[in-house]
Amino acid sequence: MNHHHFAIHKPGGYLSQFVNNQTKRRNKKLLGDLHDFPEGTMAIGRLDEDSEGLLLLTTDGKVSEQVRSKKVEKEYYVELDGKITQDAIEQLKIGVEIKTRKTAYLTLPCEAVLLDPAPVFEVTTTKSARRRHRPTSWLSIIINEGKFRQVRKMTAAVGFPTLRLVRVRVGQVRLNDMRAGDVVEVSNFKLFA
Repeated sequence: MNHHHFAIHKPGGYLSQFVNNQTKRRNKKLLGDLHDFPEGTMAIGRLDEDSEGLLLLTTDGKVSEQVRSKKVEKEYYVELDGKITQDAIEQLKIGVEIKTRKTAYLTLPCEAVLLDPAPVFEVTTTKSARRRHRPTSWLSIIINEGKFRQVRKMTAAVGFPTLRLVRVRVGQVRLNDMRAGDVVEVSNFKLFA
């Protein structure tokens, strides 16, 4: 069987799924609205509805398992509510306690770096268009795990809630200059250097 692999720039406001299997989600935007994907295409990992950026899709379950492993780094650019302190960045680096399924979880050490100047991304939703009266700051956060809404929970744990989250890299696959909604079919995913 010939498998298909895609890199997409998921806009904010889309669910990382292809089928509405719950009546309350009937009017939600789905990945299938962006492109005519082959049958059996699945998202590798997820980006929540409000999050944007690089999402990998495949028809090959083995590739999906490989990408989701802790061997593959995921990098996010995160806009935070307020000017983050160096102390808060150091806390993120060593690990912070978050809740996962009502259980306390200590995140693994990660990389966290202040982005100055701030990156510029097109506005794709009214939520990302909202400008706060307070100052904001942007971080690059690189993790090797992927708990539900982990990066958002991490930044909230150090006192700087996430306003906007854009995944820019999975392994060696980068978002680069893809625009929101772009879909690119690739022969395979180069995950390691």
